[in-house]
Amino acid sequence: MSEAVLQPTTVLILYYSRHGSVAALAEKIAVGVAAAGATAMIRTVPGFNHDDDPRHPLIQKDELIQADALALGSPVRFGLMAAEMKAFWDNTSDLWLKGQLIDKPAGVFTSSSSMHGGNEATLLGMMLPLLHHGMVLLGIPYEEPALHQTQTGGTPYGPTHVSGSTATTLLSAHEQQLAMSFGKRLATIAGKLS
Repeated sequence: MSEAVLQPTTVLILYYSRHGSVAALAEKIAVGVAAAGATAMIRTVPGFNHDDDPRHPLIQKDELIQADALALGSPVRFGLMAAEMKAFWDNTSDLWLKGQLIDKPAGVFTSSSSMHGGNEATLLGMMLPLLHHGMVLLGIPYEEPALHQTQTGGTPYGPTHVSGSTATTLLSAHEQQLAMSFGKRLATIAGKLS
């Protein structure tokens, strides 16, 4: 998409990442958000392991309300989002009761250790709380060339990373391009809707 954001827009990029792959995707999505002229606000959820040292600030629930759009990321855990991210969404009933996230654009991203490790199932599962909150879901359209070319991560449901047996956090060129394209699209649509 080549259109610039029509007015000042903030995209919240909320993730959980134990080993760094999902955080790396979040940072590339932020590059795409900035390319659209919007502000990227990267946040994480608390981990259950007290040794976790997050790269980005912990989310405050009010930031969900203030943001114009949301990119939600989690590693794959047996085809599901991580328990840490699920626990966060389990505590958003107050926002749901007030309809505070209705009509905000949103999308999802993930990382797994293998090509068929549950990326698409996790992305689809992460969409469910967003649908319950009345958000408008976005993915990556097939007009994006990297979606046709990737031999690693990347789906029309959202950006993904495949870390492989070495658990690399280095994103492939296609994974980077898809994450940036996704961020740019999310920011552009949020600007048009707000």
